[in-house]
Amino acid sequence: MIVLGIETSCDECSAAVVRDGREILSNVIATQIELHKPYQGVVPELASRLHTEWIAQVVEAAIAQAGLGKGDIDAVAVTSRPGLLGSLLVGVSFAKCFATALHIPFIGIDHIRAHLYASQIENPLEYPYLGVLVSGGHTVICRVESYDKVDVLGTTIDDAIGEAFDKVAKFYDLGFPGGVVIDRLSKSGDPNAFLFPGPTLDRTEHPYDMSYSGLKTAVINQKDKFRNGDAPDTPENIAASFQRQAVGILMRRVRKALKDTGLMRVSAGGGVAANSLLRSELKDLEKGGYTVTFPSLKLCTDNGAMVAGLGYMYLKDGFHDDSSLSASARVSAFKKA
Repeated sequence: MIVLGIETSCDECSAAVVRDGREILSNVIATQIELHKPYQGVVPELASRLHTEWIAQVVEAAIAQAGLGKGDIDAVAVTSRPGLLGSLLVGVSFAKCFATALHIPFIGIDHIRAHLYASQIENPLEYPYLGVLVSGGHTVICRVESYDKVDVLGTTIDDAIGEAFDKVAKFYDLGFPGGVVIDRLSKSGDPNAFLFPGPTLDRTEHPYDMSYSGLKTAVINQKDKFRNGDAPDTPENIAASFQRQAVGILMRRVRKALKDTGLMRVSAGGGVAANSLLRSELKDLEKGGYTVTFPSLKLCTDNGAMVAGLGYMYLKDGFHDDSSLSASARVSAFKKA
């Protein structure tokens, strides 16, 4: 089955053609980063307008790069939730029209589940496993039972990890996107120059929950309070110290979840899964006998391939949507373990 995947949940306009859920025939990603840079963040109205202008040509490019024609597409999968509503509506509307014109099925895909599926395209991992979703909008630790069954163990109670990266970078005018810039600067910084604090959460019912608001506030408003002796106050040191604690908050919960659940497999997804320190910390788990996978860098960011891949899994099991499907900015219901 050849599935066209469309992703427009935020500022990446992407379309991909995937065969049987894993063979990527094309994966076109039109990024809007340069157009949002002056604002040091994604402007929702600008994002949706650009999707409207780009979506047709991006889809055409994806089909052409796959060496196919429109008539060769068997089904369409499109991100329908969660995300920026205006951006989502562009993709959903286009997918509906495309599928209707060709008389082929289409299905709306949950963005979070798509990121959790991304690593399965390149490195299939036996279920169940511990899923770690880290992005600008989400920070989730979950037990992944199947492509569709996800039990949330813990999540952030305030800011997502990627959001914290972006806000720290914006405050210090380091550049956009914040996660990429901080990762790069941290390579030449001292991670112990500032001893930024982690959260103290008394959440016995949900011990895997995380918080990034306090860390963000400490880095932005109380930096000098946490300076380690006479360590130089440089962008590189701020970046390295902040990143060390941000990743540490997550990894402490990941290690606890692995120990408590007895799971021996773990997979990460989302834009922050491209972070070099996080990837290194996750790979270190292999020393304890764990199997660790994460997507290639191109599949960490928002992309149509993960949407098409997950769409295939639903479609082959007989699931699809009709013209009543609409986009939703809200996260779909997940079971809280």
